[in-house]
Amino acid sequence: MQYGTSQDIFVSLWSDFMKKIILILLLVHGLLPVLLAQKDLKAKENVVSEARETLDSLIIIETEYNFGKIPQGKPVNHIFEVVNGGKTAFKIGNVQASCGCTTPDWERDKDIPAGTSTKITVGYNAASEGAFTKNITISYGKEQTKQLIIMGEVWKTPSTSAPENKELNELKN
Repeated sequence: MQYGTSQDIFVSLWSDFMKKIILILLLVHGLLPVLLAQKDLKAKENVVSEARETLDSLIIIETEYNFGKIPQGKPVNHIFEVVNGGKTAFKIGNVQASCGCTTPDWERDKDIPAGTSTKITVGYNAASEGAFTKNITISYGKEQTKQLIIMGEVWKTPSTSAPENKELNELKN
């Protein structure tokens, strides 16, 4: 490239310099958001990882059970299975029913290793007639809780036996 005057040389050098500056600015403008997004993604992954280890480590296979219609005075039980979906072992600290008619039973001192399961048996005494819904609170880990629910309807059993069917003999003949 031939330059005529010093002004032409200056304009040409300035033009090349500005092209490089603009190119650098475009690269920085394009790469900066990508670099910041990667940093944010790492931070989010860490939060999710911590949440997996603590908050959502207890997985309940079945959170509700309906006994349907049950006779009054006949206790019923249901077994709920819970899984440790976290990365560390923990104990179920307490299982508390909403009233005395419901009795939970579990292995109180058992460590539940990561990836394994245990069972919680919930009994209902069926003493009172009518529909019922009972909450059972599971306390585990570091002050975390989850809920189980049992429900059904207790029907009153007859106080006397059924009357004799006198026509039964005629059907046999």
